Amino acid sequence: MKKILVFIALLGIFSCQNNKSKEPIAENNIVEKQPYALEVHNFDGIQPYLTSNDDKTYVVNFWATWCAPCVKELPYFEQLGTNFKDKNVEVILISLDFPNQYESKLIPFIEKNQLQSKVVALNDPDSNSWIPKVSDTWTGALPATLIFNAKDRKFFEKSFDYSELESELQHFIN
Repeated sequence: MKKILVFIALLGIFSCQNNKSKEPIAENNIVEKQPYALEVHNFDGIQPYLTSNDDKTYVVNFWATWCAPCVKELPYFEQLGTNFKDKNVEVILISLDFPNQYESKLIPFIEKNQLQSKVVALNDPDSNSWIPKVSDTWTGALPATLIFNAKDRKFFEKSFDYSELESELQHFIN
């Protein structure tokens, strides 16, 4: 009986070895998507985005994924950035999302919506000190937008549709 079991086991082992496919196996070329490299700064690190004195016009939007009006208007900022790229306009989206949600909410949101504008996260809990540095009229409400160039600067504490946003930008590029 033992000999029969050993024979069956050996037969099984050798028969498995002969089942190898003669066809080459195609290589799996899996390209891993790199995670979005989010820039995170305190207010001192954000300040250069708010004070550039070059020949560009900047549209800086303060927003968060938890702010429904912010999310609603983001496509308008993306469209503006695309439509005015050749007119030396740069759109910068400054996220005020909570730091513990960067990985779980903010980065997936950026990737899902394929945001093309520069996204920077502001991680500075002392909002009472930096909000008035952005604009002395800002209460801290979102969304908020700053449009500026070397000649002019205007702050808006409101949400935009595309035509309003484009109209405000036209004052800076004409």
